[in-house]
Amino acid sequence: MFNTTRTPGQETDVLQHWQDSEFVAVYHKGRFFRLWVYLAGRLLSPREIEYQIQRIMDDPSPPQPGEDKLSALTAGDRIPWAQMRKQYFSSGINKRSLDAIERAAFFVTLDDEEQGMRGEDPAGNLDRYAKSLLHGKCYDRWFDKSFSIVIYKNGKSGLNAEHSWADAPTVAHLWEYTLATDAFQLGYTEDGHCKGDVDRSLPLPQRLVWDIPSEVQAQASSSLAVAQALADDVDCHVFPFREFGKGRIKKLRVSPDAFIQIGLQLAYYRDRGGFCLTYEASMTRLFREGRTETVRSCSSESSAFVKALENGEVEEQCRRLFRLASERHQNLYRMAMTGAGIDRHLFCLYVVSKYLGVESPFLKEVLSEPWRLSTSQTPVQQMELFDLKNNPEFVSLGGGFGPVADDGYGVSYIIVGEDMINFHVSSKYSCSETDSHRFGAQVSKALQDIMTLLSVDTKTSTSSKGTAQPQTKKLL
Repeated sequence: MFNTTRTPGQETDVLQHWQDSEFVAVYHKGRFFRLWVYLAGRLLSPREIEYQIQRIMDDPSPPQPGEDKLSALTAGDRIPWAQMRKQYFSSGINKRSLDAIERAAFFVTLDDEEQGMRGEDPAGNLDRYAKSLLHGKCYDRWFDKSFSIVIYKNGKSGLNAEHSWADAPTVAHLWEYTLATDAFQLGYTEDGHCKGDVDRSLPLPQRLVWDIPSEVQAQASSSLAVAQALADDVDCHVFPFREFGKGRIKKLRVSPDAFIQIGLQLAYYRDRGGFCLTYEASMTRLFREGRTETVRSCSSESSAFVKALENGEVEEQCRRLFRLASERHQNLYRMAMTGAGIDRHLFCLYVVSKYLGVESPFLKEVLSEPWRLSTSQTPVQQMELFDLKNNPEFVSLGGGFGPVADDGYGVSYIIVGEDMINFHVSSKYSCSETDSHRFGAQVSKALQDIMTLLSVDTKTSTSSKGTAQPQTKKLL
């Protein structure tokens, strides 16, 4: 998690991890700094870190030639970055400065923009907030670092995480802990400063020094153009779904994740007029060094339910098919978690086939199929840290990612408390068939339509003796 960077290579990148680090790397207005957070083995107080960051912000020096856009090398194609790194960052001041970034505990961007959902256009602001955290300006995040903390001019913050070292729950765990500790334990003084005393003899944050030749600057510009084209193409839409949450879903005796996944199938069918290969990430952390397995949540059962609902079949039949689809989804999820999934097995066969030099038409075909709907739930893992009833302003937006297929959607969601689900939807502007806002509206409608259908199922009916009896037991 900390002191980790992804190093570019000609054939493959390598994750480098150092045992410890006593500093972070900070980017502000095109300049890089090394900020020591320990002094003689003592962790600086929050007030001292604030004091040091203020000194960075008060530093009037301009960026050195090529310094401001240097991070773009980490955002573009990997081979040119590997070549530049080997040729120009292997010795001297460039190596020392690059080491300070790569060996830092993590990367911090002091962003000169303001973000957040407040203002005259809260929905649009939310979309811009998410899009900014995903890629920024493409040169103000060091994308090779395990994670970068982005702090905006107005105090809003967020994370950008490199994906090879871990998956969303690991990063979410870190960020939940950070936000809760900041808000409920450390706190702030009445005039808005961090708490603690300041040792005024603290050494100044170290300004990193570079000698960036024109060849590196040209490559940074080229990498920036590549990254910018990709970033500009991402259509991000974030919205809170407040009609109901897991509380009402669980009263129906349905898995909230199954409910949402079947809702996504219905939404996609209405949006695109058909079904597609769907990826849902499941954790395999029951196993040592386990990462993820795929839940192929577009199943025969979910498709049968969607078709029945859209064809106007009787409600009782639709409810029956929904229950079957829900049970199927839970079984698929259990299998994925316990090592009985499909896709990592196929990937392993693919690796072995490459090692043996054996061509497999089956593997070639099945592994080239596009995931037009790539989905993931960000779990809230430390609910005891937050009292959402009394502190609703600490509701998390969760996190998101870009689409996996050029003509597909990326959908991330976080179930917050009992009454809310936050969605992140992404797609590409360059595809005329996808639209993140349109799909978001379809998701909202699909979830409400399913709730309406199932709510009828749970209404009590009067038996011959006049006692109210729920009608869901036999179906379950």
